[in-house]
Amino acid sequence: MNVLKIRFVLLFFLLLNFYATGYSTDKLVTYSAPQGALLNEDFSIRVRQPGKEWQVIPNHLIKVDEVRETKHHVEEASMAYFDFSGEVEVSVTFNNGPISKARIRPLSYGIEPTVKGNTLTFKLDQPRNLSVEVNEDIFHNLHLFANPIIENIPDRNDPDVIFFGPGIHEFEDDKFAVTSNKTVYIDGGAILRGQLLIHNGQNIKVIGRGMVEHTVKMGVHISNSKNIEVEGIFTTQCATGGSDSVTIRNVKSISYYGWGDGLNVFASNNVFFDRVFCRNSDDCTTVYATRKGFEGGCHNIVMENSTLWADVAHPIMIGIHGNAKNFDIIEDLIYRNIDILDHKEAQLDYQSCLAINGGDNNIIRNVLFEDIRIEDFRQGQLFNIRIFYNKKYCEAPGMGIENVHFKNINYNGNNAELSIIAGYNNDRKVKNITFENLRINGRLITDNMPGKPAWYKTGDMARIFIGEHVEGVSFIE
Repeated sequence: MNVLKIRFVLLFFLLLNFYATGYSTDKLVTYSAPQGALLNEDFSIRVRQPGKEWQVIPNHLIKVDEVRETKHHVEEASMAYFDFSGEVEVSVTFNNGPISKARIRPLSYGIEPTVKGNTLTFKLDQPRNLSVEVNEDIFHNLHLFANPIIENIPDRNDPDVIFFGPGIHEFEDDKFAVTSNKTVYIDGGAILRGQLLIHNGQNIKVIGRGMVEHTVKMGVHISNSKNIEVEGIFTTQCATGGSDSVTIRNVKSISYYGWGDGLNVFASNNVFFDRVFCRNSDDCTTVYATRKGFEGGCHNIVMENSTLWADVAHPIMIGIHGNAKNFDIIEDLIYRNIDILDHKEAQLDYQSCLAINGGDNNIIRNVLFEDIRIEDFRQGQLFNIRIFYNKKYCEAPGMGIENVHFKNINYNGNNAELSIIAGYNNDRKVKNITFENLRINGRLITDNMPGKPAWYKTGDMARIFIGEHVEGVSFIE
């Protein structure tokens, strides 16, 4: 055997030993529910690596909000999670009867389950935040969060680490204040029964796979802080006010009570959301200027690779609140690669999946919505771009909205009501709104589209009312 063959054989056995001894990049991590956790028996969930033993993961009880007519009704849904890399198989058994229909959303992921009796199975080859729905029931569904592996778990003996291990953790006055230069680690088997407060701090991380229990309103509150990271946890709400350089990644926000906004931003700069999942009983994500004691405008707010579900109000809402006496500027906002699963709002003033509503003398400018996929929601509008004076929430109308670009927006459905673009008067206008590659039920809407009568506004072809005091609306390919 020549030297080259010997080297090849040695390399083969070294690689074989490498994978056999557990150093494969394929990993699966599951967590047990602590004693006293609130669980739901609607589903039994198992997960495994291909060819290996099934592992049972707990099904946590969470609550969501269903509005029927004008009344709010709290419904009990399910939530489960695990971490993996490589590929996994997932088995979900519905314990309340046979499965006649099943779907996994976002639909853009193209995950088609195999159904046998009351069990559905499917595979994943990358982390996903999913809604598993049986028999068209969206209020008793399974929210399944398949997380990436945590690469570096902090040392619990490090004096700068606050380590919440498996179990239920309760706090005095139901609050836990995190101080500067600390890393908070919440194990996947940990449940916090109280708020995490990041106030007047800097260089703080909150990471892990555990949860702030769904009964805790405003589970994470960030105020007047800088260089903050929140990653991987489950909570009800996470608000950022008066802060700079905040990253919120792979956070899951689900709420069921009144005013249950998911991820608010007030008077903050350089806030980055990545791979978040929001299902909320009010707006999923907002950007406001002066509000709730925080003063100033907002600059450089980015949300990417995320999933939004508004059981009430808007998936995305920008601009209604500010300082009417000394105008604020909200500018340079990006929303990219987002799936909107639902929108339900009967009040005409508060409809729209993508809403920019200028109030309180705010100037709102330079906003990009790109690669947004909107599924067939229950009730509301696609777009609402307005300068308005809502006396319930504003002291004055907005000053202006300009330079808004909608690129690659796709809606498939039948429930969208009339969208609105409207200014306020000759001094308070909406200017320079561009729709690039807007598709509604597969139909491309452009100024030169086939079949559009010359005397029609292009907005008429998309059921978008373009009202007074609006300049420079274009639909391009």
